[in-house]
Amino acid sequence: MPQRPLTVATALFPVIVGLGLALPAQAHFLEILPQADVLPEGGEVTLDLTFTHPFEGGPVMQMDRPAEVGVLAGGAKTDLDAALVEAPKDGAMAWQMSHRLDTPGAAVFWVAPQPYWEPAEGAFIVHYAKVVVDSYASGEGWDEMVGLPVEIAPLTRPTGVWAGNLFSGVVTKAGDPVPFAEVEVEFVNDGRFEAPNEAFITQVIKADAGGTFTYAMPFPGWWGFAALLEADSPMTSPEGDEVPVEEGALIWVHAQGTED
Repeated sequence: MPQRPLTVATALFPVIVGLGLALPAQAHFLEILPQADVLPEGGEVTLDLTFTHPFEGGPVMQMDRPAEVGVLAGGAKTDLDAALVEAPKDGAMAWQMSHRLDTPGAAVFWVAPQPYWEPAEGAFIVHYAKVVVDSYASGEGWDEMVGLPVEIAPLTRPTGVWAGNLFSGVVTKAGDPVPFAEVEVEFVNDGRFEAPNEAFITQVIKADAGGTFTYAMPFPGWWGFAALLEADSPMTSPEGDEVPVEEGALIWVHAQGTED
């Protein structure tokens, strides 16, 4: 069963507790957020790519130019590297890209980032993130898989979803389900909500023996689902040490409110 790597934060947890100090929430999410998940008349869609802590609204972390960005539509992949433009946020590099959808059907946009060194965890982070945009509200093609090293296969159509609906997916690695994978869930908070305490910032669920998880999105907005797995091969840290790599399979889903 895949396990998350032992990090500096988890190794120091007994010391932190002994000193009576709080362990801050450090859930990293790679956002790939379009201005809408459904385009009733098709047309151009713009997506923001940001590496951040969604519920807390930051801090935004430095994001090097992605290794790969693209879109899968109608069974065909299109490289969107040429569409990337710099879009810094809060003093850190973020990105933006636009693409025109002229035919009906779901378009699966994805980003494969450069590895991010996180000294606080003693690990590199590589999150493969995707989002589905339905052109002409077709309701077709939303379950196409990009073929990323780690990826969530949606069982619920991730577009045209009401707040309060259940979202289900299967965590996969190299195309195979991952039993009992841990999935972190965060809401892109626009300031409407304040967490009672840090336990509410990142929701945590576990997939079942078949890699399937389910979550009810309680209020409208963008929700990120991140299955965190340890990569098969380590990498070398800036200090020259062999360290683990956290591979994240992310999918973003928008829940629509009745008053939106």
